[in-house]
Amino acid sequence: MSDVQAGGPQATARAAMDLFADHCFSPFHTAEKARKAFALSGTTYDFYDLDPFSIADPSPATGRPVTPGTDRRCEIAFPGNHADKAATTAVEALNKEGIITPTPLPASYTETDTTTLLAARKLNPRRTAIVHVGTRKGPQGTETFMLVERLLPTDDQN
Repeated sequence: MSDVQAGGPQATARAAMDLFADHCFSPFHTAEKARKAFALSGTTYDFYDLDPFSIADPSPATGRPVTPGTDRRCEIAFPGNHADKAATTAVEALNKEGIITPTPLPASYTETDTTTLLAARKLNPRRTAIVHVGTRKGPQGTETFMLVERLLPTDDQN
């Protein structure tokens, strides 16, 4: 039994939030690194990066199709409702990485009844990241999810 498992759901949630914060905003994170880092018992993850590291459609982690208009996705989900703390963790990670400039949310992203955080931030003049945190029905009941998707580059220089 791992230390995380021994610590129960709270320890698993904390470890999952830390994994998201430590890895999902890194431009150097790859599918192989995701397989190694996100192999945390009690969680599920999804990762794809169409450019430059790996080509994946559908996602190698879940088999789900790639979100239209994105070239990268990093997500982790874990049992229970930890959405408030997960949203705080995501915002802290954005700030730590210097991803602080808000930008309009594309129309293709909408809040659900269980969304705690849905935000768009500029990565650079041509790239935007969408961060979504909330809860949903999972295999063991309610689960918290944290995801970031990187949109395809635009020619907009604003």
